[in-house]
Amino acid sequence: MRRIVREIAGELVGMFVADGRLALAILAVIAAAWALVRWSGLDPRIGGAVLLAGSLGALLGGIRRAARKSP
Repeated sequence: MRRIVREIAGELVGMFVADGRLALAILAVIAAAWALVRWSGLDPRIGGAVLLAGSLGALLGGIRRAARKSP
């Protein structure tokens, strides 16, 4: 049982750590959206739009990097 749980945990961690740049970019987007809503008083819906646009931008950047690496 422990082995199965350890393997599942390893796979979950691997999903998030496999592309370190993507993980850092997503964390930066989350921090930026939080800071905008928290400190500048923007509408939370704008923060949601920042999250959406930033996450999609980070994802597309990761896809482009991966496409360049593949033969």
